[in-house]
Amino acid sequence: MSPDKMVRMANQIATFFESQPDADKAGRVAEHLIEFWEPRMLEKLAAHVASGAEGLSALALDGAKRAVA
Repeated sequence: MSPDKMVRMANQIATFFESQPDADKAGRVAEHLIEFWEPRMLEKLAAHVASGAEGLSALALDGAKRAVA
C-alpha cells in the first residue's frame, strides 16, 4: 500500500471518530487500527510515524502512536 493511501485511510478513520461522542477519540482510532488493519499495514504505519508522520491529522497521529506502541 502506498504511503498516500495509508495516510488517507487513517485520516478517514480519524474523521469518523472525531464526530462520535466518545471521550477518548484517539483510543477509538487506535482500537479500529488494531482490529481491522493487518500487521504489515501497522508496520508501515509505524515506520511512517517514525519518519515524521507527514499528512496525518493530529487525531490520526495520536491514534496511530497508540496502535503501534
